[in-house]
Amino acid sequence: MVSSPAASGSAAKVEEKKVEKTALDVKLGKFDASSKIKVIKEVRAFTNLGLKEAREIVEKAPVLLKQGCTKEEANDMIEKIKAVGEMEMME
Repeated sequence: MVSSPAASGSAAKVEEKKVEKTALDVKLGKFDASSKIKVIKEVRAFTNLGLKEAREIVEKAPVLLKQGCTKEEANDMIEKIKAVGEMEMME
């Protein structure tokens, strides 16, 4: 039998889905209010923002923390923030 173009097109889509993302977005989710100061300190460390700007970002949660970072950098950020605040992080 002759394969149809539609069949080969669906195989190409499956291969595209397997390709791993190289640039990830890290979002700040919900966190415990008692750990707010620790979370602000971590956000400042990752984003190089001042105290006021970091506080505003944390208070707006859920919010995008950093765009286009590598997988290693994103995992590092997620681990450190979860350690201080029992937070929900998404990529």
